[in-house]
Amino acid sequence: MNQFAPHTRPGRLAIGVISAGRVGAVLGAALARAGHRVVAVSAVSSASRRRASALLPDVALRTPDEIGPDVDLLLLAVPDDALPGLVEGLVNAAALHAGQFVMHTSGRYGIDVLSPATAIGTLPLALHPVMTFTGTSIDLDRLTGVCFGATSVPVLRPVAEALVLEMGGEPVWIDEADRVLYHAALAHGANHLVTLVASSMDLLRAAGVENPQRLLGPLLSAALDNALRHGDAGLTGPVVRGDAGTVAAHLDALMGVSPETAAAYIAMARLTADRALAAGLLPADDAVALLGVLSRRSRS
Repeated sequence: MNQFAPHTRPGRLAIGVISAGRVGAVLGAALARAGHRVVAVSAVSSASRRRASALLPDVALRTPDEIGPDVDLLLLAVPDDALPGLVEGLVNAAALHAGQFVMHTSGRYGIDVLSPATAIGTLPLALHPVMTFTGTSIDLDRLTGVCFGATSVPVLRPVAEALVLEMGGEPVWIDEADRVLYHAALAHGANHLVTLVASSMDLLRAAGVENPQRLLGPLLSAALDNALRHGDAGLTGPVVRGDAGTVAAHLDALMGVSPETAAAYIAMARLTADRALAAGLLPADDAVALLGVLSRRSRS
């Protein structure tokens, strides 16, 4: 049995959070649950203030410049494009201090983006949770077992690991030079999946299906499971079978409903065919007619 209550365990930190968006509020709450002391949070919008009130009750609301001087760890949970300017602004405002951990949650960036802060003696950490967030207490339990894309200097690896484990996650180390590719891979899979599913539901509604979720739920769940288990070997459907006539009929129907979706279908069908060819799943002879259809339709 652990002899320490959470708030009295050794190494507990005073933490500040910028800002109380969906990620920041949840990770702040996760660190508080681990026994750290969240002392201040920035929250400008009414939605952020509600999240702060729900997930970080009794934590002081302060401006970003006011939070840094009083904390051991400053959590920067802002959109990727806002991060460089925020770091520069905090340094210029003398809102950071040497020996302080500065941790951001961006997927795109590693620790180089924190260089202005590192130059004055702060300790950089990049910990990106690989999860979509609702910004509610539901996310706290969902963090269990979630991977965090982690980048740090070697000497700070134990600190990064400890913080991720305390939040219920698992660190996966990403080299600084690979952060953008890592993030692109996640966005390509997760974000485009939502677009793909939503557009498929629209097409089914156009085909007269009242509850497209009932059709797609089992099918897509099985397809995702097959893809994760088997990779390209999990491919099924007309492209991998080389059914050029079926693909052509699909494109005729799609052009009548959504030319934008037809263009996306062509792009994904080409990529699917390329991967199926490389994996030996699509015979080269069958691929010729299929790729011909895709090429002609892309120019029409």
